[in-house]
Amino acid sequence: MLNHLMFLGSYPLELGGITPIFYAFREREELQHVMEEVSGGRMHYMFNRVGGLKEDLPAGWTTRARAAIADVRSRMDRFDDLVLGNEIFRGRTRGVGVLSPEAVHAYGVSGPIARGSGVDFDLRRDEPYLAYGELGDVLKVVTRAEGDCLARFECLLEQTHNALDLAGACLDRLAELPPGPVNQRLPKVLKAPEGHTYAWTENPLGINGYYLVSKGEKTLYRLKLRSASYNNIQVLTELLPGTLVADMVAILGSLFFVVGDIDK
Repeated sequence: MLNHLMFLGSYPLELGGITPIFYAFREREELQHVMEEVSGGRMHYMFNRVGGLKEDLPAGWTTRARAAIADVRSRMDRFDDLVLGNEIFRGRTRGVGVLSPEAVHAYGVSGPIARGSGVDFDLRRDEPYLAYGELGDVLKVVTRAEGDCLARFECLLEQTHNALDLAGACLDRLAELPPGPVNQRLPKVLKAPEGHTYAWTENPLGINGYYLVSKGEKTLYRLKLRSASYNNIQVLTELLPGTLVADMVAILGSLFFVVGDIDK
């Protein structure tokens, strides 16, 4: 949600709409506050670790988290109307930067960018990991068929609504769980067994992949990351040639990329 709200506010700003970012950041700040309370971090929460949790949840945290979700949900429709009801925004994004399903597959595009072109693939549903197998009745994979800038924005916006539902379902499940280990004693040195493995996860902007190689020592021999943004922006070679200069901003912004993920 925090990732999506960042782009939902900044994208209209790039097209000349100043107001939406203040709405988006108000909701983002409320959610960020409860995450900071439980982890101490505002960006990278680092809450879980090998051996369980370092600290238990603060007293009353789940109640405050539910209240934050309810507050944000009650106001999101106003944000939807503010942006999607604006004819200038729709005029700048409808039919612009159309990405075909064939290009999605050819360049390895994933996440809301791919689903905005009708590619119905989401690891949370198709290869569930963590608790996603238990959230199948709540998880909604959002797709559009148009493949333009507007479709990509709509996917991101609707996914934010579904993320609120998923967060609420996780809190419900958390209330049913028995107490678990906290601050477990760990060996002084942790060594991964010799071998290699690959894992991939559905991140806010698409698929992230992690290839690990271990020689059984204290540090890993190799780590190779596959970041969603790096693959997604490669498709710009298909989208940008022949477009108007004014449309380049709309197209670039609609790929919702993180610069740190493409700086390799």
